[in-house]
Amino acid sequence: MKKDRFSRRTVALFWCLAVATVIGAMIFFEQIALLYVLATLALVFLLIIVGFSDLENVGRNKGGGFTAGEQ
Repeated sequence: MKKDRFSRRTVALFWCLAVATVIGAMIFFEQIALLYVLATLALVFLLIIVGFSDLENVGRNKGGGFTAGEQ
């Protein structure tokens, strides 16, 4: 199996840094209205994902989380 260049944690930190940079730039350039629209769309997208997820069939023993592949 090919070794990934960056771990999941590193990729997640890169995404957080990128989002924080974009949000900071939008606040600096006073694009609050656009920031409000993007935050609303992100929240709608998150709620759609949660709404369509099948949470009844998720068990604790069938994990597919961050630690599943490290055993």
